[in-house]
Amino acid sequence: MNSNPNLNPNKALWEKGDFTRIADTMRASGEKLVADLSIGPGMTVLDLGCGDGTTAIPAAQRGATVRGVDIARNLVEAGTRRARAMGLSNITFEEGDATHLDALKDNSFDRVVSIFGAMFAPRPFDVAKEMTRVAKPGGKVVMGNWIPGDPTLVAQILKISAAHTPPPPEGFVSPMTWGVESHVLERFGAAGIPKENISFLKDSYRFDFAGTPVEYLALFRQFYGPTMNAFTAAEQGGHASDLQRELADLFTRCNESRTGATSIPATFLRVTAVKA
Repeated sequence: MNSNPNLNPNKALWEKGDFTRIADTMRASGEKLVADLSIGPGMTVLDLGCGDGTTAIPAAQRGATVRGVDIARNLVEAGTRRARAMGLSNITFEEGDATHLDALKDNSFDRVVSIFGAMFAPRPFDVAKEMTRVAKPGGKVVMGNWIPGDPTLVAQILKISAAHTPPPPEGFVSPMTWGVESHVLERFGAAGIPKENISFLKDSYRFDFAGTPVEYLALFRQFYGPTMNAFTAAEQGGHASDLQRELADLFTRCNESRTGATSIPATFLRVTAVKA
């Protein structure tokens, strides 16, 4: 599978930090989501933009044969280590680009899953086409996508970070457009899935961290690519303290824990598209 970084500008972004440190706070929600997808023995699952396996590993634990694909080499390596430590032989991780899944055959998977992964790839129509192509007839493509303008954590992190980052290059398509139903219908429609085969559900992921919200923010500042880039730009512009204050206010405001720890929900759009 081609992983030439020139083909996807996000490769450097997601390899810059260490998303495993954030993913560790998302495991319970990943397990819950996989349980909702009726994944079980005998099924084949592709997890696209899989990271270190927050949803791929629970799918394998439920007996499916799982292939995890991610643009970031460090996350592929981390997922491989996690699966090996758990003794899972029915899952593999590899580098790949959601816009051209060259190594994957047509009609291969019962479930094609991408939770906060493929939404960040460029050329969204190509992404929809590839996810549809590799799904079996009657198989389901399931995406979890952050929603633009949503008041909960991640959408606001990305919004605040973007305000402190130089404007994107000409022709850039915001990943947040995957959280808009009309765009989703258009993209999967172009890939051959009729709108009556596409459904939407507002769902929630929860981020659980043992420390305070400000301590949790420190993880994002140190390890989450978009936030890292925002702080680099803000430091160069002399307004890093403003960015820190805005994000600290956000994390504190969204926290639902009353024990001194952090528990923050974030709303996303769950998309289910059934291939004809």
